[in-house]
Parts: sequence; structure tokens; C-alpha cells
Amino acid sequence: MISWNELEEYQPRVLKIFQNTIRKNRLTHAYLFEGKKGTGKKDAALLLARSYFCEDLMDGYKPCEQCKNCKRIQTGNHPDVHFIEPDGMSIKKWQIQALQEEFAKTGVESNRKLYIISHSDKMTANAANSLLKFLEEPTRGTMAILLTEQIHQILGTILSRCQILSFQPLPPHIMKEALEKEGIQSHIAALASHVTNNITEAQQFCQDDWFAEARTKVIKLYEILTSRQNKVLIYIHSQWMPFFDDKEKLEYGLDFLLFLYKDIISIQSGLIEQVIYLDLSSMLKQHALQTSQRAAINHVASIMEAKKRLNANVNPQLLMEQLVLTLQEG
Repeated sequence: MISWNELEEYQPRVLKIFQNTIRKNRLTHAYLFEGKKGTGKKDAALLLARSYFCEDLMDGYKPCEQCKNCKRIQTGNHPDVHFIEPDGMSIKKWQIQALQEEFAKTGVESNRKLYIISHSDKMTANAANSLLKFLEEPTRGTMAILLTEQIHQILGTILSRCQILSFQPLPPHIMKEALEKEGIQSHIAALASHVTNNITEAQQFCQDDWFAEARTKVIKLYEILTSRQNKVLIYIHSQWMPFFDDKEKLEYGLDFLLFLYKDIISIQSGLIEQVIYLDLSSMLKQHALQTSQRAAINHVASIMEAKKRLNANVNPQLLMEQLVLTLQEG
């Protein structure tokens, strides 16, 4: 389970708010955590729960992680912490009513109770209205934490009764470091951290042989474009299209190629720390000297236009043929 210090790296603003409100004993009765998938909302909710119930706070705000309450929340076994998820496609009225009935009882371990509602945007209208009444008349010591990736789907009347905390996409360098700590090779971690800002999805990419092979195919195309231009259409027909054989895969291929050309611009601009294909840095530095920045920018623009045309349902093979011919022209 993620620690305070680890989450603070990902979401420093949110953790600063936690720190101040816990120290000053000003926690509110309802929070709404909103942000993209993988930004740490659930981890933050459970962290706040541990601080709320902790018997021996560190520095006045961090959960000790050693007391009975912290350990029971870590294992999902605390009787006064309740987690609600959609029943099928939605959160039903009966789920909220069952929660209200449970919270009408005295706390098992203390006079505090906390509930976390995941995907709160998926509440039915009846469930949302039941929750609204619950939020309007909170019992003492009760805290609600709502999680959502779609804040615009939440009733305005619910939003007005919650303190909203926005979770920012994870910075690529933070994701890369986290992936490397799991033993993932640096060059794969670097690419995955730029393809998605969802750490779970990035981990899945890194474990997928297709992802690593796709990277190799893209590098091969780049090498042919820069050194054996007469072979490029053959490569597109024989290797590229059979591998990137649907729209989603081809979009990933275009993204990987885009990152290569962006690396050229980063090197030309002296922003070495932003280079994604670090294992190719010697070759890319040489190409950066041989290519004007205007040409590199044009290459990036051409790939972005190809991505746009792909989403407009242009024939994929024709799109790739036109793209590589454009990239060859410089």
C-alpha cells in the first residue's frame, strides 16, 4: 500500500492540503477526488482514512502504519471504513440505503465512520438523490470520499457539498522512476511513461511483448528513413502494416515515431533530460546536427497530421505510404 511520502511525489498539492487540515483538525465531512484514471485517487482516499483513524499520528498528520487501525485499513478489514463500487454498470439506490443504515449504527471501533464511493459518477439518479440527503445531514464523525474520473457527470448539488480536490496526471519522470524500481528496463519505462499517465496501464505495457517489439519496429523504420530511403515502402508493406494491423496499434506506432522526432528537437534545444529514446542518444545527436530545427518541426507536424487523418478513417496503408514519402522529402 502506498505511503505518504510516495504519494506526496505524485500529488504534492493534495498531500499539502491533507497535512494542513489534519494538523489543524479541520477535516470536512465530504471530499470529492477527481482526476484521470491512475492518478492515485483511491490510494489517497485510503491514506486519508488511515490518518483519520490512526492511533499514533506521526508529525501530527501522517498515519503511523503500525497501529491496529492502520493495519486493518491496509488489509481492507476495518469495520468502520466502507468501500462502495458499482454493482454492474452503476451504483444503485439500495447500496446507498444500505450504507445509511450501517452508518446509523454506533461505530464498532470508535465514534468515527468513513465511506469511499468509487466511480461516483456512475450513481443512478435515485442513488445520487439518496446520497445527497446523506451529505446534507451528516452525522458527527462521518466522512465521505467520492472518487470520479468524470466530474461533469456528478450532480451540482452533490459537488456543492463536497470539498473538491483535483488530481493531476503523473509526470513522466515520476512514472519512469516508479517503473524502474519494479525492475523494468529504462528504455521501456521511458516510452511507457510517455504513452500513458496511468501507472497501472504503464505497467501492463511494460509486461507486454508487443510493446517492446513495436518500439523495435519504429526504430527500424526511423533508421530506414534516415539511411536507406529506397527500402522504406518495402518495409511498410512487408513489416510495418502486418504488425500494426489495426487502428489502435497503428496509432501507437505513430506516437512512438513522433517521440523519436521530438527527441531530435529536444537535443537541438539542449533539453537532453526530455529525450525519451536515451539508448539511441548517440545516433540522435548526430542526426540533430545534420537536420535543421525547421525540418524536425515539419516532421513532427507531418506525423501529427497523419494521426489526425487516421482518426478520420483514411486508408491506413495509403496514410503510411504518404507519411514516409513526406518524411523523406524533409
